[in-house]
Amino acid sequence: MKKAPGPDADPWPPGDFANDLRYQLQAFDRVPFPNHCPDPMSQSEYDVACLTVRLGAVAENYRTCRRLAAGAVTSGVVKADGYGLGAAAVTRALLAEGCDTFFVARVEEGIALRPIAPKARIFVLDGPRAASAPAFLAHNLVPVLNSLEQVAIWTNAAPARDAAVHFDTGLSRLGLPPSELSVLAAEMKLNRAGFNLVLVMSHLACAENPASPMNGEQLSRFRAGLAKLPPAPASFASSGGILLGPDYAFDLVRPGIALAGGNPQSGRPNPFATTVVLTGRILQRRRVDKGESVGYGATFQVERPTSLATVALGYADGLMRALGNKGAGAIAGRKAPIVGRMSMDLVTLDVTDIPEDLAMPGAEVEFLGDTVLLEDMARAAGTASYEILTSLGRRVRRVYEGAA
Repeated sequence: MKKAPGPDADPWPPGDFANDLRYQLQAFDRVPFPNHCPDPMSQSEYDVACLTVRLGAVAENYRTCRRLAAGAVTSGVVKADGYGLGAAAVTRALLAEGCDTFFVARVEEGIALRPIAPKARIFVLDGPRAASAPAFLAHNLVPVLNSLEQVAIWTNAAPARDAAVHFDTGLSRLGLPPSELSVLAAEMKLNRAGFNLVLVMSHLACAENPASPMNGEQLSRFRAGLAKLPPAPASFASSGGILLGPDYAFDLVRPGIALAGGNPQSGRPNPFATTVVLTGRILQRRRVDKGESVGYGATFQVERPTSLATVALGYADGLMRALGNKGAGAIAGRKAPIVGRMSMDLVTLDVTDIPEDLAMPGAEVEFLGDTVLLEDMARAAGTASYEILTSLGRRVRRVYEGAA
C-alpha cells in the first residue's frame, strides 16, 4: 500500500502540469485586478464584465457640437436608448448643459423621456399614426411629419398643434418627396395646413464623406424647399453635417453619434471624446503548441507556441461575431488579437506578447475604450460605429461616471 505523504512533503507531485498549475495559482494571487468601473466596493463580487459610460465626455461632446454649430441651437438625439449609452442618463447630462430640445425615433421613446425632461421639446422622427396620435397629445410630443398622409393624421387629430415637417432632399427614406412638398406648400400658402409649423428639416445622405458632391446638391435642394414653405426654423445637419461647416448648420443641429463619441466623418481625426469603456476579465490562461486550433470551426491555427487568454465577453454582450480573427482586446494598454471565432459568452486572445503577470486570470481586458477605439472595433467588424454602440448587451453591468 502506498504511504500517505508526510507533513513536510511537497503537496504538488512532480510534472509539468502541476508546476504550471502551481505557477498560475501563485500568479493569480499577485494580480492587481485593475478596474475601469468606479467604486469597486459597490461592484458585485460576481461581475466579470463592465460597461462604463462617461457622462462627462457626453457633456464635453455636446459642448464641442455647440461650438462647431456656428450659433445654431444644439439639440440632443437620444433615440435607440441614447445610441446604446442609456437615454435617461444621457438626457440628464445634456439637460445639465442647457439642452432643451431632443429627438427620438419612436413614440414610446418619447413617452419614456418625458418624465426625465418635463419642460423640453421632444420631436419624434417617425411621425404619427392614427393609433399613436393621442399619445403624442397626452405626452406633449412633437411629431415630425414625413408624408401628406401624416399631415392629414395630425391635422385631424390635433388641429393647430405644433409639428415639424421633414422633406426629402436625396436620401429617399422618410420625408415628403418633391411632389408632396409642392402640395403642402400650396396648402400652407392658403393657411389650410391645419398645424403649427415649428421646424423644417431634412437629412444628409453622405455627410460622412466631406468630399461627396451629394452634400452640396442636397444643400441646394434644402434651400429651394425652404423657399416654398412659410418661414420657420430649419434643421439640416446631424453629427456629420455639423462637421461640414456653418453653411449646413441653419437654425438647429441634431448631433447623435457625436455625443456618443463616434467619428461621424471617415478618414479624419475624431474631434469627440471617448464615452464608452467595455471590459471583461480573463477567466483562463493556457499554453498551446504549434498546429493546435482555437474556437468553433477551428478557424484559427496556431503557428507558434502560444499563450491564450479566454475572457468573459461574447456576442451576447455586444462583441459582434464578425470580430473573430479580426478584432483585438487591450491589456494594460497593450493590444492582443482576437483568435478564433467569437462565442456567445467568451472570446479568446493571443497574449503571447503580453507579460504574463499582466494577463493572468482576473486581469481586466478592454475591448472598447481608450486603446481599442470605437472606429477600430467597427472597422474590424466590417460595420459602423452606430451598430457597435446600439448592440451593446444588457447583461454587462453598466456604470455611469459623472451621473447628473
